[in-house]
Amino acid sequence: MHFYDYFRSSAAYRCRIALNLKGLEPERTFVNLRTGEVRSDWYSKVNPQQLVPALVDGDATLTQSLAIIEYLDDVHPEPAFMPKDPLGKARVRGISQAIACDIHPLNNLRILNYLTGELGQSEDAKNKWYAHWVDLGFTAIEAQLAGSAHTGTYCHGDTVTMADICLVPQVFNARRFNVDMSPYPTIVRIDEALSQLPEVAAAAPGKQPDAV
Repeated sequence: MHFYDYFRSSAAYRCRIALNLKGLEPERTFVNLRTGEVRSDWYSKVNPQQLVPALVDGDATLTQSLAIIEYLDDVHPEPAFMPKDPLGKARVRGISQAIACDIHPLNNLRILNYLTGELGQSEDAKNKWYAHWVDLGFTAIEAQLAGSAHTGTYCHGDTVTMADICLVPQVFNARRFNVDMSPYPTIVRIDEALSQLPEVAAAAPGKQPDAV
């Protein structure tokens, strides 16, 4: 198993958490997003989308973090990242996708670079853009978590699910961009509980070999 990673990629961060929780230690290659290494000829052959992460397992190359996480859960079923019941699965997928599909893509590095580059927006405008989409997404997720009896220590009950795996990197990035987290006490509480897990803590960007 070989994992293509970058320390500050939220999507790669999710997969690092998942790999750690499964007790897996793949070989790793670090692909620098800021220098454009993801657009290099060699990496484009690994992942034509020119994005990280990518996971090579045998003859298969997997892309997209949620697909990788669900694959790991299918192939290495313990500990499980998804509830057994259909409604629980749908709830966890819904929270995961609210982060990975609605918040994160609008604030991805290539989007932010396009704002300040091609569109000529200022750093202040970029940061306002970032905070706007995080606030919009977190407001909805906070209401969903705070208002549900299914929320426990973590997003869904008292075991870590894919929803938690998605939440941690998004909270990290929100704080990196100085987003006020006080309106989201349930999210903050869950993130704090997750941060106490060694597998989650070890996946943090600053602890990666390519961190700069």
